[in-house]
Amino acid sequence: MSFKRAIKHEAKLRMALAGIAGVGKTWTGLTLATAFGGPIALIDTEHGSACKYADQFTFDTLELSNFDPRHYISAIHEAEAAGYSVLIIDSLSHAWNCTCGALELVDTLALRNYKNNSFNAWGDVTPLQNKLIDTILASPLHVIVTLRTKTEYVVETVGGKSVPRKVGMAPVQRADVEYEFDIYAEMDSDHTLIVQKSRCPALSGQVIAKPDQRLAITIGQWLAGEPAPVVTAVSVSLNMSVRERLNALYPRAKRLGLCSSSAGFLDYIRLLFADPTLALCDVTLDHLATVEEDIAKHESDIDIETQQREADEQMAS
Repeated sequence: MSFKRAIKHEAKLRMALAGIAGVGKTWTGLTLATAFGGPIALIDTEHGSACKYADQFTFDTLELSNFDPRHYISAIHEAEAAGYSVLIIDSLSHAWNCTCGALELVDTLALRNYKNNSFNAWGDVTPLQNKLIDTILASPLHVIVTLRTKTEYVVETVGGKSVPRKVGMAPVQRADVEYEFDIYAEMDSDHTLIVQKSRCPALSGQVIAKPDQRLAITIGQWLAGEPAPVVTAVSVSLNMSVRERLNALYPRAKRLGLCSSSAGFLDYIRLLFADPTLALCDVTLDHLATVEEDIAKHESDIDIETQQREADEQMAS
């Protein structure tokens, strides 16, 4: 066990948008997802309401009518297996307080198994809630969730008259769930986004009227970093030398455009050896020696092209 220099690796977005109905949470989520690029999956808990935006955005939906956290987990894994780039969960609040959500599960288990003792029932339900949050955080996709907020009315003076205005309060989910996300923002009735918590310094404390793709650009720049390791010590059983070599070659291959993800890097290796069944755990140092030769060849070709272009520019000047 030893300390290592910290490295900022590229990351996937974990963002929560909270607010009362009609403030633009779904629209904003789809706007950001579209700006990130790639196919979009949306888990719809609102009886297909997101499809009203299908003429403005391109995305696929999966509708849930049972909001057991395990159904959310299955839907997330389905989106991952299908190769989507961005997942929108609209909304995560249903997993807490709607049909078969956490609160209803507690009531059911308490009545059926624990003589109406909800404390014991939470012992069964809390692990499900934790697994749902862990699944969101561990997903290889960008994930944007929406959250309903508890509603309250405040009275404001407008033009000398008292006018009631509906405002959102705490999100409808487990207490402090907002701290699980990199960015937690609330939206008001004027479609203004107020960033309440952010690990992205450029967004801390920001108030953004009608957020658009420019917000996605700011987030994308913050998410950038060194390519994440292909494998870690616990993810796949590999010889340490093979693991270190894989992780060293992957950023080079990605910079050359030979792959765009760790899964794509394995596909590149398979293509190189004409072996579509080659598994990551079967990769050897001999395989990687050939991979390094191919990467070096591509790097050399680029160097030659760069030198020729510079020579041509000098002659032209």
